[in-house]
Amino acid sequence: MTVALARKWRPKTFAELVGQEHVVAALSHALDGQRLHHAWLFTGTRGVGKTTLARIVAKALNCETGVTATPCGKCAACVAIDAGRFVDVVELDAASNRGIGEMTTLLEQAIYAPTSGRYKVYIIDEVHQLTPQAFNAMLKTLEEPPAHVKFVLATTDPQKIPVTVLSRCLQFNLKQIPEAQIAQRLAMVLEAEGIAADADGLARLARAAQGSLRDALSLTDQAVAHGAGRVTGPAVRTMLGAVDGEHLVTILRALAAGDGAAVMAQAGHMREASLSFEAALGELASLLHRIAVAQVVPAAVDSADADAAAIVELAAVLTPEDVQLCYQIAVQARQDFTYAPDDYAGFTIALLRMLAFRPDTGGGVRPGAVRAQVRMAAPAPRADAVPATEVVAPAGAAVANGATAGDWAQLAASLNGGGMVSMLAQHCELVQREGMRFEFRVAPAHRHLVAPTYQAKMKEALERVLGEPVKLSFAVGETAAETPAAIEARETSARTADAASALDDDPFVRELKNDFGGRVVPSTIKLLQ
Repeated sequence: MTVALARKWRPKTFAELVGQEHVVAALSHALDGQRLHHAWLFTGTRGVGKTTLARIVAKALNCETGVTATPCGKCAACVAIDAGRFVDVVELDAASNRGIGEMTTLLEQAIYAPTSGRYKVYIIDEVHQLTPQAFNAMLKTLEEPPAHVKFVLATTDPQKIPVTVLSRCLQFNLKQIPEAQIAQRLAMVLEAEGIAADADGLARLARAAQGSLRDALSLTDQAVAHGAGRVTGPAVRTMLGAVDGEHLVTILRALAAGDGAAVMAQAGHMREASLSFEAALGELASLLHRIAVAQVVPAAVDSADADAAAIVELAAVLTPEDVQLCYQIAVQARQDFTYAPDDYAGFTIALLRMLAFRPDTGGGVRPGAVRAQVRMAAPAPRADAVPATEVVAPAGAAVANGATAGDWAQLAASLNGGGMVSMLAQHCELVQREGMRFEFRVAPAHRHLVAPTYQAKMKEALERVLGEPVKLSFAVGETAAETPAAIEARETSARTADAASALDDDPFVRELKNDFGGRVVPSTIKLLQ
């Protein structure tokens, strides 16, 4: 009879357990040092090894070689525990035995000495599903347990366990297993089973398992059947209903180029192939996440990832603002998917939102956007200078040397370099300008904006507006003159005060104030642009 991989390859020793080194180390030290608590609580999501760990602890306590972190696995006690027929190890599923009656029966038997083992071990799975009455019945035994009794509790939801129970247990939190470790374990299992597998297929199975090795092994069983005895990337992708990464890469390339026709054409190809658009949104969000990570930590790109080359490429052509916005739209679209007229509409409207709301990085004028000319006032004339005249500086024109704070504010407003670049420009004080060389000072409160990446993008934005190469230098210190942000705040405050004064003079408002004792609150006034 064929045994499922998840059962056949269930770890039988601490050394075989994957991804829980922190818990294994603590338990090994306790067992080898004979520091045995009467109750352990293992928490974590499904399939990370809670019940498996509980059984290994039961063997460690009852192995005939003595209490040890390395049970022999060959003695009568170890073999019986592995087979699930050791009389002194009792497993209880609290999901189906949650009442006070079952708990009372169990605790009544706890007072008797072990039949053949060193300890009586009670493994209670999904312990959070016990009723309050059952927890109360167990509490007395947890407070004053017999010396021969050990409790090993497991749960996916420790928040539902009473604090009175939690305080009497040693708690260990099992983490989700990293994809790399899952893929490595699957490769070892399939090699031992004589089943061929490629790296792409293993990586996709590991990602689909979402940190659960048990789920990964179950999916692998399914993949072996689906692939006629082989585990390959295309077969796993088809089995999972996943979308070929090339479809999504093509869409992101078109988004980066602002090519709406190419975006819609690719969505049409996906519809012709009868691909799952809901799954595509999830895959798109995953791809965008990996791109965002690559932009911050390029070394984090996994070379084994089938999309690694595309991730590096897209991380260079998409701005961080683009990636963050597209990710947010993809995640929100998945939540709204059930309300869409159909799957195609739900998917394509998300793509159209990415096009419509993508931050303008100055690569061109977006549909419906109008690039305004920047009017710059010339500096006050010096005694030895030719009288200056008003200079109009549209994109591509130079600005007079020695520009004032007001001139810099207007120039900064014309820059299109993305959100953080605009913020950097708005908080820069122009200290000096000589030709195309600018010296800026940024207040210490905004020092985080003076990052090399933002400096480079601000330089590019200025060069697009001025039409010439520029040289920028930045210093952090207290600003002496007004920054564009300070000028805007002052002007907004003045306009708000004017609006409040105008409202006060309005006959209708004056009548309301007289009749009802009302007043105008300036902070509630919204200025129209």
